[in-house]
This record gives sequence, structure tokens and C-alpha cells, in this order.
Amino acid sequence: MRVPNHIAIILDGNGRWAKAKGMPRSYGHVKGCANLETICDDMKELGVKYLTVYAFSTENWKRSREEVDSLMNLFRNYLKKCIKISRKNKMRVRVLGDITAFDEDIQQKVRELEEFSKDYEELFFQIALNYGGRDEIVRGIRKLAQDAVDGKVSPGEITEEVFEGYLDTAGIPDPDFLIRTSGEQRLSNYLLWQLAYTEFYFTDVAWPDFHKPELIKAIEKYNERDRRYGGVKEE
Repeated sequence: MRVPNHIAIILDGNGRWAKAKGMPRSYGHVKGCANLETICDDMKELGVKYLTVYAFSTENWKRSREEVDSLMNLFRNYLKKCIKISRKNKMRVRVLGDITAFDEDIQQKVRELEEFSKDYEELFFQIALNYGGRDEIVRGIRKLAQDAVDGKVSPGEITEEVFEGYLDTAGIPDPDFLIRTSGEQRLSNYLLWQLAYTEFYFTDVAWPDFHKPELIKAIEKYNERDRRYGGVKEE
């Protein structure tokens, strides 16, 4: 089985999964977080080198104060626990998105985790927090424009490769395969630049129930795809 080098996942359905069980949405987020730990182990075992997950979008602040507060506490606990997961899997962790919107203690936990894991190379794990694809592009343009004003780059030197260096994902290869759980079939402002030639897979399975057999099923579907990157396959 051919395994994608880089898999991106939209972790969808935690709240609906919990509601279907008569539980609060926060319960679904806790279970979804626990599943993420397991999936990291599965990805490494299968030979996936890069995993990028959409955990909290720039639009998620619109949810109820109760749910947002619950998510913030979950992030605090997970970021702390992720140091152990990183050590176990020799996994480098990077956070994508604008973390300045978070409380200082969460920002500090992000910095500590990234510093702790910076030399690991067996699995590269990116967590998108307060992330939006349009926001990432705008922030990248601002940095590029400032460098142009400062004379560090001229307009004629700007290429796709140069611009990619200003994105949150600088140095990370584009995803080969995108998985979205829980039935929705849209990108929801996720990795808009990076998903240009990515293969998509949508499943009705909610994230807390998306375990290794479902992951393997998804990868098997990936193996049926013919990636041509705009070209024509020779007969």
C-alpha cells in the first residue's frame, strides 16, 4: 500500500457525536483529543511522515463562551501532554495560525512544545490553532510587503516558492491527501494555498470514531487515485 507522505485532516464531528450520545459537546472534544493521540501513533506506524490537523479555526471564536472556554482548557492540557507524545514518537510539533489571540499561558505552552520537539524527525506534526487559510495568506502578504519596503526583496524576485516561505507552513511539503470526517464536504478555510493538488477524502464517520481501520480504508482510496498535477498520463 502506497502511503501518503503528508496527510491533512479536518477533525470534524466531535460536538455532533457527543450530542447523539446525549452528552455535552465538551465531551466530544475530549474524546476527539484522545483519538488524536492514537492517530499520531497510527500515522507513524504506517510510515506517514507529515500530519497536519485542523483543531481550531479563526471562525471558531463565534461559538458559545462555554464551549470556547472548554476548548481553551482542553488545549492547555493537550499541549502539556503533547510533550510526552512528542518524546514517544520522536515527533516534531509546530503550531500553525496566529497564537497571539490566546491567553499568554497557552502561548507559552506552544513555545515550550515547539522548542522541546524541534530536533525530532520521525514524524512532523502540525496543529492548526486559531488558523484560517485566508488569514494565513494575508499575514504572509503583510510580511512580504514589509520586506519589499525594507528592500529585502524586489517585486521581480517574488515567485510561488518565495511566497511559500512567508506562510505558516514554510518548509513543510504540501499535503498529498486531505481527510475530512463527519460528512461535510468543504474546506472551511483550511490550507487554501497548500491544497492546490491534494486528493480529498470525505467520510461520514465522526472524528472520535475515526480509528486505524478507517484510516487504512481512506489510504486505500488514495491508492486508487491518479495524481497528474495538471498533466496528461501517457497511455
